[in-house]
Amino acid sequence: MENRLQGSKDSELTASGISDAKLLSEKLAKVSFRKIYTSSSKRAVTTANILKNNPTIPIIEEDDLKEINFGDWEGKTKQEINAGFENEFESLWKKPHLYDHSPHQGESLLDLRERVGNVIQNILNSNEEGNILIVTHAVVLATIVAHLKQSPNEKLWDLPYVHGTSLTIINFDEDKELEFKVLCDTTHLDRI
Repeated sequence: MENRLQGSKDSELTASGISDAKLLSEKLAKVSFRKIYTSSSKRAVTTANILKNNPTIPIIEEDDLKEINFGDWEGKTKQEINAGFENEFESLWKKPHLYDHSPHQGESLLDLRERVGNVIQNILNSNEEGNILIVTHAVVLATIVAHLKQSPNEKLWDLPYVHGTSLTIINFDEDKELEFKVLCDTTHLDRI
């Protein structure tokens, strides 16, 4: 594993990702979903199809659920990025409110938050009842949580580490009040 930064760059789901998605699928086997929304990235669409436990469930691909665009950092290792952008890279993960996307031509966290906030509101407004599944990426998931909690960007990473196939469950009642039941759960991976 090379640990390259993916971002919005399209790539296939790895063998490990497929295995992890199958384990999550087993965990979700008894949950009845009305719809599945997924990032349009190949790796997310593959994950959504693995998680689809009923052939009649529609899978809706949303470009706005794609991972943040890291610009010139995409496809590079942490070491390669740190060679020219150490301060910016550290800010993204440790002080996100100070993150400057412009030197590497990436997407700003403000633009990401607006994009993600809009798609989440559209999904919520289109689904008054029942379970929906959203398949997306780490920075987008952190942004969804921050958006729903109305947290500032400096608190973007105030949640457990977002592993691939981690499970977050958010309940909304009829008044659109939300409750975070589970954040970034990976107990389905404990069997590995």
